[in-house]
Amino acid sequence: MASDTGVRGVPNDWDRGGLPAWTYDSEELLDLEKEAVFRRNWLCAGHVSEIPQVGDYLCLDAADERALILRGRDGEVRAFHNLCRHRGSRVATERQGRCKRAIICPFHGWSYNIDGSLRAMASPKTFPDIDKKSLGLKPLSLEIWEGLIFVRFKGEGPSVAEEMAPFSSEVWPYRLGDLKPLGDYWETELDFNWKVFMDIDAEGYHVPVAHPALQQLYGPTYYDEVSANDVSRSFGTFREADDAKLWSVRHYLKFLPEATHLPESHRRAFLYYGVFPSTSLELTPDSFSFYQALPLTSGRCRMRGRSYALPDDGREMRAARYLHERINEQTGREDLHLMALFSEGMRSSAFDGPLLSDLEYGVRAYHDRLRRLMPVLNLETAPPHGQLAECNRDLRDFQT
Repeated sequence: MASDTGVRGVPNDWDRGGLPAWTYDSEELLDLEKEAVFRRNWLCAGHVSEIPQVGDYLCLDAADERALILRGRDGEVRAFHNLCRHRGSRVATERQGRCKRAIICPFHGWSYNIDGSLRAMASPKTFPDIDKKSLGLKPLSLEIWEGLIFVRFKGEGPSVAEEMAPFSSEVWPYRLGDLKPLGDYWETELDFNWKVFMDIDAEGYHVPVAHPALQQLYGPTYYDEVSANDVSRSFGTFREADDAKLWSVRHYLKFLPEATHLPESHRRAFLYYGVFPSTSLELTPDSFSFYQALPLTSGRCRMRGRSYALPDDGREMRAARYLHERINEQTGREDLHLMALFSEGMRSSAFDGPLLSDLEYGVRAYHDRLRRLMPVLNLETAPPHGQLAECNRDLRDFQT
């Protein structure tokens, strides 16, 4: 059962402040975030169903880095920097595609085998003797967890499986590895700092006021919790169809078939996980979605995501998925409005910072993980221009 406050794992006494306003409007901080947060943590790139055949590839751009995920002739999925070893051009320019024998750089025609090794250099006699084995595509860390492809550009640390271990038994019945795409990726650019979205996504306190459809779908039973390894989890069971006033919610609940592959507790329920730094996983009886926020500038971010489902072309399931998409689209529009209100408020001289409810403890937990990586976030005012990186190093040295 959820606690009286609708949240689990909240300590009795905690600092209810959030990040100071300057941290949402600093290009210097963004450079630090790219390095400490986005290059050194796992980012979801897609699903194995998107690259089923030899030579199929998938690309992900994040934090000035470019990943190329390829399925090799041996069936293995590998990840590389999408970077030609000659002049640094992209070797794959499309988000998704297939190469039969080789990947050919569009700049000068250097070619690479689908295992990442250098195949041929254009005009090789114009170069000195070069060890071709040393000029293959640079490999990236890759992990496939429940069919989802994660990449990490730099560093080491816990695997995705280790971070998600507390929830493996709950996730397993959803058969995520067997999913197939529902439609294409969606992508949009927003005029907000990327953390603005994460602050909204990390709490359900706003659901009763801001999201009528979600409130009617599962609001009264919804709760958030934060695990010891900082993965956030949210859960809510669906109401009866007759309790819903909105047409889309009422008919979604009526059409939704019985998900017999799930335990009874999850057959009519919403389940969510937040995987650091910015990947959100949404599991429902009819489908699965992932979405994420990726920084572009201090005041602009890119949102991307895709939905997947187990094969089921029945009429009722098609109707339920259509209505679910309508609910999600409306929720997205509502969140955009909230992000605009929040973002503009932080620029006001009257803004003293947030005062967080127990229902927003997930926001604090997320901020605390950012602070551990970047202790400069503990400062109420920004360091002098040009000194942020040095100040952060000094604070890290002091912590250790």
